[in-house]
Amino acid sequence: MCLNGHEWAQRQLAKRDIAFEALDNGFLSCADPKKLQDLCDSLRPDDIDRVFRKWLNRLPLPLRPEDRSAGYDGSLSIWQMEVSWTQIFDRPRRGREFCEEIIGDHLDLGRPDRVQLIFDRVVTKKTPGQFRTRVIQDGVHPSLHINYKNFDLKQYFQEGRGCRTEGTFRDPGDFGINKGLANLPYLQKVGREINRRLLEVERVSHNSGLSGDSIQRMVQPTVTADGEKAPALKFGQPRVMALFLALTLFQHLIDGFHNRDLRTLVVDLLGVTADEYTASQMTYDLRRLRWKGLIDRPPKTHRYFLTPHGWKIARLFSRLEARVFRPAVAMFTGNDAVLPFPLRASLERVDAQLDELIYDAFPQAKAS
Repeated sequence: MCLNGHEWAQRQLAKRDIAFEALDNGFLSCADPKKLQDLCDSLRPDDIDRVFRKWLNRLPLPLRPEDRSAGYDGSLSIWQMEVSWTQIFDRPRRGREFCEEIIGDHLDLGRPDRVQLIFDRVVTKKTPGQFRTRVIQDGVHPSLHINYKNFDLKQYFQEGRGCRTEGTFRDPGDFGINKGLANLPYLQKVGREINRRLLEVERVSHNSGLSGDSIQRMVQPTVTADGEKAPALKFGQPRVMALFLALTLFQHLIDGFHNRDLRTLVVDLLGVTADEYTASQMTYDLRRLRWKGLIDRPPKTHRYFLTPHGWKIARLFSRLEARVFRPAVAMFTGNDAVLPFPLRASLERVDAQLDELIYDAFPQAKAS
């Protein structure tokens, strides 16, 4: 038995004379969005079972009427279930740009630490399946796929209008849920939470929501509300950038970390030995991060947690270094750098303008 929830919801709207525009297996618009959501939430296991029973009474079955009266009868279980969330863009061209950025910027979502965050499930060496991100290109509409066991989470730009996030359960047992139809509402809740967590990860990554003042407070010495002097976290310093990059690991958002956990990562990123970056230096850096509001330590514990503000700062600084400053430095320090042509052309224009400013300020430099 196959049930298309979008088709069912469209028929319910039509019965109530509520205007809507349909997408292929979705909605573009609706005159009463709240009513549409209420209808989608109202589909219950009993409604599906009634349709099932109606067809049991019409189709030839090996069970005789007396068998069914004795309690021997068919029942439904969930073999496959899809839970989707479609976000429609007022400006479709911007929507396409956003979805293309999502694919380009999140190719590492399939890493085990990120899978744990999105699916809220522990991943160990014994967890079956391959943890990777796949980009499947179907014509001109690529889709992003992240898998956990038999669950497939995908994202694509639907019909040039909306970003569709869709999770497909192929075995509810992967999430400790029985396949019985009665568990459909709970399975739907789990699917919606998975979709929401993926979108939240992408939202934080693309919209840091940081002001110029908050950036200044990071890179300049400040004083906390308790009168503590918080040293600067200067952008570009190798030790600071290693700290920020280490903080972007998703596992820190879930379980927090200890001094030794972060120190191991920073040592690897700096390319030094543990003797060159000591535990006391790590303690000093943790204090700096805490005073700047990037991390928090619950009372009477030695475990630290990354704050939402800290996550935004760490992501922003790490991406700026990797995507802007490293290519720029490579361009300025060597003509053999392999850069995309638009970026190379832009950097050459910036370089020429800097030369003009220098020559205007120091004419003798140009003469010499």
